[in-house]
Amino acid sequence: MGYKSILTVLSDARQLPQLDAAAALAAREDGHLSVLSLGLDHTQVGYYFPNGMPYAFQDAIDMAMDQAGTLDQTVRQHLARFGDLRWSSEAAVAQIGGIANLVGMRARFSDLTVLSRPYGEDAPGEAEAVVEAALFEGCCPVLVLPGTELPADPPGKVLIAWNQSTEALAAVRRALPLLKAAGSVEITVIDPRAGTDGSEPGAPLAQMLNRHGVHADIAVLARTSGTVSEELNRRATEIAADLVVMGAYGHSRFRQAILGGATRNMLEKAKVPVFMAR
Repeated sequence: MGYKSILTVLSDARQLPQLDAAAALAAREDGHLSVLSLGLDHTQVGYYFPNGMPYAFQDAIDMAMDQAGTLDQTVRQHLARFGDLRWSSEAAVAQIGGIANLVGMRARFSDLTVLSRPYGEDAPGEAEAVVEAALFEGCCPVLVLPGTELPADPPGKVLIAWNQSTEALAAVRRALPLLKAAGSVEITVIDPRAGTDGSEPGAPLAQMLNRHGVHADIAVLARTSGTVSEELNRRATEIAADLVVMGAYGHSRFRQAILGGATRNMLEKAKVPVFMAR
């Protein structure tokens, strides 16, 4: 099974490098690329004078529709250069609180969503909401690109961040096409918990992958850095991994937003593409 339906979501013309990466992956997978161009209504109801709200709403919606339409036209002109690529593009308008349903519905019928890292100086303010919408409402794996580079084809080295969680196992299952094509795979276990069946950390996963024709080495590491994400990034650099596969949001999004967590920290600091699912 490959990734035949690939989604990417844009809200700014500065995200065209993300579009190029998603188009390249769709061409590589001989799949279909769906592009959602978002226009955002930032209306804050509490800031308008009495009876002025209808005018404010209409003005904001008109601006968002213009934004989405202009971006959609830019996308169409841009993708016209890709020859035989199969693609579709649509424009849509949403308020910040409506992104989850809008993006989630498109992601639900996609095999993979390709997005840029949602943090950093150039990241749009709604980028985090788009990533979470694809993962939670869409139940779709997300390939997060720290820059514009896709993993090699086929991937040379894949690092699986393994913590025995349901989310990590879901990510591995969704990433099987990439793992089966990879040159080598490492199951990285940091400060492992004892397996409930007494097995060695990572051994049951390695056995499952082996039955799919994936030979995976296991690396059990003690955490020497401040966070798990720092340890994962260090290990990815050390073994020259070009893709990290990991589960997303094992803790609540609210907790990660306030206290941090492996998912948020990886999205902020990852040096290589990260394949996430839950």
